[in-house]
Amino acid sequence: MEQLFSNLLSIDWSTQWKMVIMWIIGGVLIYLAIKKDMEPALLLPMGFGAILVNLPFSGAVTQGAEEGPIDVLFNAGIANELFPLLLFIGIGAMIDFGPLLSNPKMMLFGAAAQFGIFFTLSLASFLGFEPKDAASIAIIGAADGPTSIFVSQFFKSNYVGPIIIAAYSYMALVPIIQPAVIKLCTTKKERLIRMPYRPKSVSKTTKIIFPIVITVVAGIFAPKSVALVGFLMFGNLIRECGVLNSLSESAQHELANLVTLLLGLTVSTKMQAEAFLSWNTLMIMGLGLIAFIFDTAGGVIFAKILNIFLKEKINPMVGAAGISAFPMSSRVVHKMGLEEDPQNFLLMHAAAANVAGQIASVVAGGLILTLVQV
Repeated sequence: MEQLFSNLLSIDWSTQWKMVIMWIIGGVLIYLAIKKDMEPALLLPMGFGAILVNLPFSGAVTQGAEEGPIDVLFNAGIANELFPLLLFIGIGAMIDFGPLLSNPKMMLFGAAAQFGIFFTLSLASFLGFEPKDAASIAIIGAADGPTSIFVSQFFKSNYVGPIIIAAYSYMALVPIIQPAVIKLCTTKKERLIRMPYRPKSVSKTTKIIFPIVITVVAGIFAPKSVALVGFLMFGNLIRECGVLNSLSESAQHELANLVTLLLGLTVSTKMQAEAFLSWNTLMIMGLGLIAFIFDTAGGVIFAKILNIFLKEKINPMVGAAGISAFPMSSRVVHKMGLEEDPQNFLLMHAAAANVAGQIASVVAGGLILTLVQV
């Protein structure tokens, strides 16, 4: 007890305001996870970890040459990119590409909704970030946490922590950010456009061949994305092959949940107050938001352009689902459609664009790795 009081008295609280701010940030993340149910599997461990690594004398963080226990977890799971790749297996096992295969033109929206990535890459470079950091920041716009981790670790970015936090925070805030951007870019008349759903039969053989073909094509045209695409498509192949149902269920639930839990705690090692609370961190959060907004707007505007030439119009809101935040974005679009017209069911169209966005974001990550030389 005497040692405890001695430790507390030795802390200069007037200089530890950053530590207190990180406790508050951790508390906010925990609040959003529990009270608002925003990505609780990720935000809860991230919030708890943010408090943990900023406790005085906790021994949880790196101090000089000494390595804390959570740092070991970071080196084992994120520094070598293991966690993102394992998580992609789980994500792939969750995805049903049937709506996309039934309506292949929705792949275009997946591509259009990556505009924010390349816009933000240029903007971050203009603001003075090194190429490796600008590329890592830009990929926040993919709305895909594992891809953000993979790219930032590949480039050994100086801002891994803020980038990962921004990526997952904006994913959690999809239901708040996207509706505002969609309404800004569309008229009520456009939001009322109905899209009849005419599903085409997709054979089991097609569903099995699809992930294999996508992996091969990605390996040829964007070779640096092949690890990401390959693990995503392997997870989907487990789902669709029909002979590994128990493994598919494990990948969707146990594997995805366990990796997400460890990922949240591990990311928190990069939330140490001295490194996290800086002007550059605020800039990264702002740039990430810009990337996210421009991705959403890019998909919506692309749909509006297509409508100039199409006889059967597309509801522009569907274009916003072309980001990689699966399945949150498709649910947001579907909900907005029902709010405008209770008989307007956009879920399957939005789901097709959403899974296309999952593929496109990974390919975009591979293109960033290829184009940016460090």
